[in-house]
Order: sequence, then structure tokens, then C-alpha cells
Amino acid sequence: MRRISLISRMTLLAGTGVALPTLLACLDHPLKDVKYEAASEKQNAVQLTVNKDVDILFVIDNSGSMGEEQGLLAANFPAFIGVLEDPMVKANYRIGVTTTDNGNPWCGSTSPEAGKLQFSSCRGRQGQFVFNGNPPADATAVACTDVCSTETIGRLPTTTEFDPEPAERPWLENIEGKTNLAGGITTTEAFQCLGPQGIAGCGFESHLESMYKALLRAQNSDEEQYGFLRSNAILSIVVITDEVDCSYNNKFESIFLPADQGGGQVFWSDPDASAPTSAVCWNAGVVCEGSGTPYDSCRSANKNVDGDIDVADGDSVLHPLGRYVDFVQEIEVAKQTITPSQEVLVALIAGVPDGYDGDLTYSNSLDPIDQGDFGIGPGCTYNSAEGTSTARPPVRMREFAEEFEVGDEPNIYSICQDNYSDALSAIANTIRDQIKPACMTACVADTDQVTTGLQPQCTLIQEAPDVANGDVVETNIEKCAGDGSLPDGEDVCFVTLVDDGLSDFCAEEGWNLEFQLVRRDGVPAPGGTSVSATCQLSQNKQIDCPGLP
Repeated sequence: MRRISLISRMTLLAGTGVALPTLLACLDHPLKDVKYEAASEKQNAVQLTVNKDVDILFVIDNSGSMGEEQGLLAANFPAFIGVLEDPMVKANYRIGVTTTDNGNPWCGSTSPEAGKLQFSSCRGRQGQFVFNGNPPADATAVACTDVCSTETIGRLPTTTEFDPEPAERPWLENIEGKTNLAGGITTTEAFQCLGPQGIAGCGFESHLESMYKALLRAQNSDEEQYGFLRSNAILSIVVITDEVDCSYNNKFESIFLPADQGGGQVFWSDPDASAPTSAVCWNAGVVCEGSGTPYDSCRSANKNVDGDIDVADGDSVLHPLGRYVDFVQEIEVAKQTITPSQEVLVALIAGVPDGYDGDLTYSNSLDPIDQGDFGIGPGCTYNSAEGTSTARPPVRMREFAEEFEVGDEPNIYSICQDNYSDALSAIANTIRDQIKPACMTACVADTDQVTTGLQPQCTLIQEAPDVANGDVVETNIEKCAGDGSLPDGEDVCFVTLVDDGLSDFCAEEGWNLEFQLVRRDGVPAPGGTSVSATCQLSQNKQIDCPGLP
């Protein structure tokens, strides 16, 4: 093991774990796609994709109509966590939870989280599950006490990539099989208590702005959630809501105020009303074509205080959609300097029909009161023991999510169901698919022609940042024992996979060698760790790697 200067190593950015805030500061627009380039056989060392780190941000609608939905999310959470904790996956995950409450002139009695991660048992804040609006609601049982079994969630101090001092963090984590939970509580039990965020939050939901602020706070060293984002971790954003996005620009808060308070009721359903309804959010951010029975199409649009359409970003009363797309793309590009094939994942559980395939009908509501309340008819409806529930069709959030689709996989699911297991399982499987196997992206020579099968000769080097000393610790990784166990005194070893042992991914790419890293339970690789492999390479690629182009 040896140490090298962290500063000098930063010049080789593609192979390092430089802090994400530093990376973001270096990005310029326009954004460009980052393509994966396989290592040339002429290179001595190949950077391996060995990343199982996943940071997951849940943005949960905590407005008055979300009691049953929060209960379903908690009850069905095993379908999500089961994928990540499967022995064949064993993702090193962090889960952060925030709400859609970013404040509003009409929400003075709520406590806007504005992107702050929340970490407490719902049983300790049962008052948040009572809604005093019209009609009133009490979701204490269905959203909390029926699904949460513990009064408190104890946390163990942990370190981060940027903070070597152990401290209690406002997120749930499971790293190399070790959680940050005290008292024997499982990760599923913890989420079932911290996931439900109540129904007393602001009814003018700002999903995108809350997401934006949560990720910004995670990069600010003055914030408690600093370090939630790891430089090389896969980022997954999951939004659960039954209404439309209302992420407004604070300097245009007059759109919510009556005339006697200096406001303008351009976007109000009833300009003579004493208060606005949620219809402001739809009317201020969406433009539709057609009669509304149904509309031919609907799209997001920048509108100014006078209602003019497609105005400049700086005049838009709701923050432009590009604010959020560009921001998340910057994070994605920063991560791709470390893991070139990595993509940020975005998923919605929102107001689309069950089985949504990209087609969504937008229609005005047949009920004039409902139309006045929301500005658009339901995107989906379902009946349950709690009564008939509706959810509004997303437009801004749909367009945002579509910017981060991966292949042909859907990333938008219906909230109008009595079971979210399929949706949560699908979201988790998309995360799983981003955890790529460590293919040796060069054609490796067979160093023993007598023994059956490929006999590679390789050296693996791990480089791990030591934040406390500003160094990089370089470790020669030993080969695992024959049974795959760790050699005495080692925290990491490697196994070589060849022939029929190759994963489908590596085999289909045409490579003839794959590595598996085995780490000691509870001893994860530090954030920003990279691993490179040097192998004796084939001089006859057509024979040793016939699947390569």
C-alpha cells in the first residue's frame, strides 16, 4: 500500500473520485453527450466499472390528499428494497427523503422542508397526518401507524466521502451489508416509518424545486445532508405525487395573491375568489391545444404574469423546465467523467393511467367544482376502501422524466393503484441494470495453453481517496481464495470470471474476462475509489475474442 498526492491525481480526472461540487463547477453549456470508449489493447491499465453505489432521493407529496398513497408506498417498499439487497446485487445504497413543500404565500402554517432530508419516525409526528382543509382528513392510521412499527429510528454515526468524522446523517444507508441503523431495526422497517411524511404540507406542490434544492443542499458543506451525493454513485430520483408541479419563481409570488395585496388573478379559476386554488399551478405552467374534451395535446410553457406564452426564462412565473433538466444533466455529466456509461435515473409515480405507455389524455373535468380546483380533469381515478381518489396528469414532471429515460424502459407509473409493488420493483430493477459488471475491456491472453479454459494473468490496483490526509491510498488487490473468500488480513480481493462464468453483459460485448470484487462485510470502498486492471493481452484477438468487432 502506498500514498500518492490527491492533488496530482486530480489531473487524471477520468480515473478518480473528485468531489461532485468541484466537477459541477467546471462544466460549461451546452452539454454534450459523453460516450463510453472501450480501452485499447495498447494501454497498460484498464479502468474497471466496479461501482455498486446508489444514491436514491424520494420526493414525496405531503399534501392533504396523499394519506393512502403514502401508506401504500410504505407497505409496498419491500418490493423495492428486495431488489437492491438481493445477494446477486448487494447495492451500496443511500436513501434520502424530502417533501414537495417548498412554501407558498398561502402556506404560512406549514413548515416547508425546501429540499431538506427528513429522518424521523412518523409515529413521533402524528399531528402531521391530520388535514384541516376542506374536506378534513385524518390519515394517521392508513399512512403511519398501520405500516410503521417503531416510535424512533436510531442512527449510527457514519463518515462520508467529504467528511472523515463520524456523524449521524439524515439518510438511510446500507454499505457492504452494514446499515447506519441502531437497535436492530431493518432498512425496510426504517423506511416504512420515515417514508410517510404526513398530509399537512403545502397544497401548491413544488416537486421539481424541492428536488433541485435537495441536491443543492447535498453539495453544500454547511448543510446537514452534505455528502449524501457520492461522486461515483448512481443517482436515482423518485417522485410520488397526485398533483401537478408548482415550482414557482419567488419574485412572481403575486400570481397567488388577490388584487388588494398587489396580486394578479390571471391564472385563477375565479378571479373574484378570496383565495386561489391548485388550478393556478396548471394554468401558469401548461398550454394545451384543442377543446378540452379532450385536448389534442398539452405541453409545458413559460408564462409571464400577464399570461403571455413562451416568454424568456427570466420572465416565467414558474421556473423554466430547463432549470431542472440542465441541473440534473450537469450531475450526470460529472458522474460520467468517472463512470462513462452512467446515467441519472428519474421515475414518477403520478397521475397517469395504470399501464401507462406514453399516451395520456388531457380533458377538462365534467365537474365544474373539480375543474375550478385543479384546472384540468383527472389523469387517473381509482376506488378504494378510503373512497374515490383522483390524480392530476403531470406535464412538467412528465417532460422532465422523459429527458432521463433509459432505453425503452418506462419511468412513469400510475399512482391510481391499490398496490405499488410492480412500480417499485420496476424502478429498482432499472437501478440494478445500471450496476454494470466489471468487464475487462481488452482481449486477454491465455497464459496456460495446457489447462482448459482461459487462464489470465492480471494485476488489480485500487486507488482510494484519504480525505483526512489529502492523499490517495494505492492498494494491490490480491486474488481471492479458491472458495471466493478473503485472504487473511485483506479487506478486498478479486475473482476472475471466464467462459461460461461471464455475465451476459460482458459476453455480449465480446470480452473474455470479467472481475468480481469481494469486500469484507461492513468495510466499503471509500467514495471515489477506482480500480484498474493490468493483464497480459492477447496477440490474436480473432481467436481469443471472436465476439469483438
